[in-house]
Amino acid sequence: MSEAKSFCISKNEVLEAYQRVKANKGAAGNDGQSIEDFERNLKKNLYKIWNRMSSGSYFPPPVRTVKIPKKNGGERKLGIPTVADRIAQQVVKARLEPEVDPLFHADSYGYRPGKSALDAVGQARQRCWRYDWVVDLDIKGFFDNLDQNLLLRAVKKHAPQRWIVLYIERWLKAPVQEEDGRLVPREKGTPQGGVVSPLLANLFLHYALDRWLAANYPQVPFERYADDVIAHCRTEREAQEVRKAIAERLQTCGLELHPEKTKIVYCKDDLRKRKYPNEKFDFLGYTFQPRRSKNRKGKFFINFSPAVSNKAAKAIRDTFRSWRLPQRSDKAIEDLSRMFNPIIRGWLQYYGRYYRSALYPTMRELDRDLAFWAKRKYKKLRGHLRRATHWIAHISRRSPVLFAHWQMGCRVTP
Repeated sequence: MSEAKSFCISKNEVLEAYQRVKANKGAAGNDGQSIEDFERNLKKNLYKIWNRMSSGSYFPPPVRTVKIPKKNGGERKLGIPTVADRIAQQVVKARLEPEVDPLFHADSYGYRPGKSALDAVGQARQRCWRYDWVVDLDIKGFFDNLDQNLLLRAVKKHAPQRWIVLYIERWLKAPVQEEDGRLVPREKGTPQGGVVSPLLANLFLHYALDRWLAANYPQVPFERYADDVIAHCRTEREAQEVRKAIAERLQTCGLELHPEKTKIVYCKDDLRKRKYPNEKFDFLGYTFQPRRSKNRKGKFFINFSPAVSNKAAKAIRDTFRSWRLPQRSDKAIEDLSRMFNPIIRGWLQYYGRYYRSALYPTMRELDRDLAFWAKRKYKKLRGHLRRATHWIAHISRRSPVLFAHWQMGCRVTP
């Protein structure tokens, strides 16, 4: 590497960052350049990123804004950096993450090596059995309202090299390009969708919430996945106090709890019988609520546990509809399996971890679509939906490996 460079960044770091970005795929930024376009002149493009980053002359382009619908209504703005900018952000993330991740709280699960959303759901499940009350926290517009000055103070405290601070500050200040082409300056927040943003979010909330909560309420365990947080309390009074204290704490950090979406929940079961307005909450695609379960002796009881949420199930059904299976009569069933089974398997691995049977009604809608596909494809089944359903049921018994839900106990019912 040239001695004249201001910052010690190796070409290999940029290459590894590109490989990580390529694996994560993603859309083009405001320059319209896809990963395939970037690769057409790969060596030159990677050299340009390295040259500019190591000399201090790298300035991020504006971040393209895309609005996506929220599950609960409204819209969320995603910031999509260019491919080159994602690579530059990955270089910084790879240097900063090993410095800060070991400091993070054990119950911070989001976007961390070796931790997952299912880990957080499992821990919450265990704690809901031991604690009667939950404070379900909703931070209003977290990524849009994050205080950049406080964040940069935390970055400066932990960044091993000053160029990390320099580039993070430039990313935070980079303007946003709206869908109509307008450039909007940004004075607060970090774009949701940037490679380095989840790490910065974790660093901010490590100081704003995790450390503060552990120091001031050590008896209150919590699970946090990015800005999605639930805290467990012994009594309703403690839950009210914790909610008020967290709201005040976040306010000092420039953040606000959503007054309607933040709520206190009673974890009702066979032993906890009082009535309360809120007896369920959603966390990471699961709804926690009282459910009928069977113990090892075969006796039924009510316990407070997670299963796939209605919102998540609806999103799965919407995806089924987008596949338009009944119209794909040009495909063999093996083709449909190759196209869609990896996605189905992913859903089952995630949403089927707890209370898997709650997924079965949704998966039966997929089987219904397959029956419509069979009715349209085969002459002998045309006009006979019931016969087509029996045919799909026969295939599910003969070749259960075709679709993951057939292997996991969800059989077609004619």
